[in-house]
Amino acid sequence: MSTIQELLQTPLLPGRLEWIGLSSGRREPIQSVERVMLQVGTGLEGDHHARSGKSKRQVTLIQAEHLPIVAGFLHKELIAPELLRRNLVVSGINLQALKERRFRIGSAILKGSGPCAPCSRMEENLGVGGYAAMRGHGGITAIVEQSGEIGVGAEVIAVNDFTDASNSPESA
Repeated sequence: MSTIQELLQTPLLPGRLEWIGLSSGRREPIQSVERVMLQVGTGLEGDHHARSGKSKRQVTLIQAEHLPIVAGFLHKELIAPELLRRNLVVSGINLQALKERRFRIGSAILKGSGPCAPCSRMEENLGVGGYAAMRGHGGITAIVEQSGEIGVGAEVIAVNDFTDASNSPESA
């Protein structure tokens, strides 16, 4: 019989980076990019949220599988990721399982730092009910532990699944 702590550290199947978004300034539109550098202590190069300091919100991630759920709550066909104000959209791996774990995307290593709760901008971006639709589907925040380049299509994989993260295969 496994303990909860042991179960929380079990290997995860890899996921995939589906989308990257950057904002050049406060309240500026999110621009989709194919590749970006992640920097220790700040986050995504070129994103206005990437400031020096101790922020636990250096990178924000949302689950691709949750986009149709949010759209359904709003009676819409689909929701464009840039409306959600997150940096990364990933698929195939449960972000909640990465909430306090180290994980690799491309050559960067991140660590889940907490939940990414929706903000009041969701009403503005998604319309009436946007905030409520995002509750429980906001994704996670992460800090960058090792700088590196990431690109759409890269594997998202828990580092704990490897004995040595620096020897793991890179996929950008």
